[in-house]
Amino acid sequence: MSRSGLLKAFLRPKEDLATEGRRDVVEHLFALSRHRVDVLDAGVVTLSGEVRDSSLVPLSARLTRTVEGVVDVQCKLTAKGST
Repeated sequence: MSRSGLLKAFLRPKEDLATEGRRDVVEHLFALSRHRVDVLDAGVVTLSGEVRDSSLVPLSARLTRTVEGVVDVQCKLTAKGST
């Protein structure tokens, strides 16, 4: 198998990454919060929005990194009531 063939196994459409990140990570941790998951073409995921429990923000970034195809996470989540 060629190097490009190996890479194709890890390249996933950004819609798939966003759906999986939203379903498997964010909705479980922040079920009642307003949030958004965006994915750039290079597999960079941005988590943004307002969440109720700020202690779960670092965990959400770590869990999102475990989604196959995610290469980096930009966490812009803020806790409700914070400025």
